[in-house]
Amino acid sequence: MSVLDPLTDEQRDIRDLVRTLARERIAPRAAEIDKSAEFPWDVVDLYRENELFGIMYDEEHGGIGASALLTLVTIEELSKVCATSGLIIAVQELGSLGIKLAGSDEQKQRFLPKLASGEWLAAYALTEPGSGSDSAAMRTTARREGDEYVLNGSKRFITNAGVASVYVVFAKTDPDAGHSGISAFVVEADSPRFEVGRIEPKMGIKGSTTGEIFFNDCRIPAANLLGEEGAGFRIAMRILDRSRPGIGAQGLGLAQGATDYALEYARSRETMGKPIAQHQLIAAMLADMETKCEAARGILYKVGQLIDEGQEGGELTKLSAMSKLFCTDVAMEVTTDAVQVLGGYGYIQEYPVERMMRDAKITQIYEGTNQIQRLVIAREMLKETRAFLLAGVS
Repeated sequence: MSVLDPLTDEQRDIRDLVRTLARERIAPRAAEIDKSAEFPWDVVDLYRENELFGIMYDEEHGGIGASALLTLVTIEELSKVCATSGLIIAVQELGSLGIKLAGSDEQKQRFLPKLASGEWLAAYALTEPGSGSDSAAMRTTARREGDEYVLNGSKRFITNAGVASVYVVFAKTDPDAGHSGISAFVVEADSPRFEVGRIEPKMGIKGSTTGEIFFNDCRIPAANLLGEEGAGFRIAMRILDRSRPGIGAQGLGLAQGATDYALEYARSRETMGKPIAQHQLIAAMLADMETKCEAARGILYKVGQLIDEGQEGGELTKLSAMSKLFCTDVAMEVTTDAVQVLGGYGYIQEYPVERMMRDAKITQIYEGTNQIQRLVIAREMLKETRAFLLAGVS
C-alpha cells in the first residue's frame, strides 16, 4: 500500500470498487482481449453499469463530479491487469477534454451527457501521416461554407477509430498561418463523407482500435467549431497538459501490476532450496521495481491534484510532461525486469508479464514521444530561468 494517498474517503471507496472490478471481472478477460485483438465491448458495458465513465464529468453533465486525480487512479488500477481496459478510460477523457475546456454551454449539453454515461465513446484526432509531434505540418483543412464547415484530409494512429461516436478533430482553417491557422471541431461518426480506414495490427494494447480516418468533403455544422477559428493549437496543448498524465497512469498501472506479479512468483518459485525472492540479486531487482513505482506515483498524483486545483500554464505543462515521461519509462524498465524475474516463464504467453512488456512500449510513444516530453520539460525550465533572471534585473 502506498503512503502517498491524497484521496478522500469517497474517492477511496470508488478506487476500491475499481480495484475489485479489475481483479474479478477484467483480469480474467485480459489474455483473451490480447489474443483476439477485438475491442472489448463487454468491458465498456461493465464501465457503464458501474458509472465509471462518470468519474470524468461534472454532475451537471451527468457525471459523478469530475476529478483528474480519481481518473488517474482509475486508469492505474485498471491497467494493473489490462492496459487496453485502462486505455478506454484514458481516451474517453482525451476525447472529451476539448469539449470540456473549449466547448460552449450548448456543445457541452449536447455531447457530454452521452459521454458521461458511456453511451458514446470519444476520440482525439490530431496526428496525420506526415505530422505527429509537428502539428503545424498538418494538411487536413476545414473550409467555411455558409452554416457548415467542409473538411478534407486524413488522420492516422487514432485510438478508438471505428468505435467512437464523436471525434475532436484538428484542421487548418488558414493553411498559411502555421499553428495560428489550426482550428478544432467536433465531428460525429455519422457525418456525411466521414470514413474509417485501416485498423492497424499492433505489438501491444491489441484490444484497442488504432486506425485511419478520412474526410472527403465531410460536412459538419458550423456550430461544431470549438472556441474560435485559429484557437485549435492552444486547445490541443491544453488538452495534452491534462491527458498526458493519463498515459502516465497507464504506465504506472502496468509497472505496478508487473511488480506485484513478479513478487508473488518470486515468493513461490524455489531454486537452491529457497524462494528466489530470498536470493539477493532478485530481491534487489524487486526493491528497485517497487521504488520506481512509488516514485512515479508521487509525481503522477501531484499532477492530478494540480489539475483539480485549476492549475494552468507552465508549471502544469512541465509536471504533466514529467509524469508522462517518468511513469512510462518506469513502465518499460519494470515490465522488462518482471520478465527477467520470471526467466523463461516470463517470455511465454501463459504468464501476463509478457503481455505487460509489449503493452508498455506504446506508452513511451503516444501522446508525444518521451523525447518530445524532454524537450517540453527543458523549454519550461528555460522559461523559468529567464523569468528569474529578469526578476533579478528589475
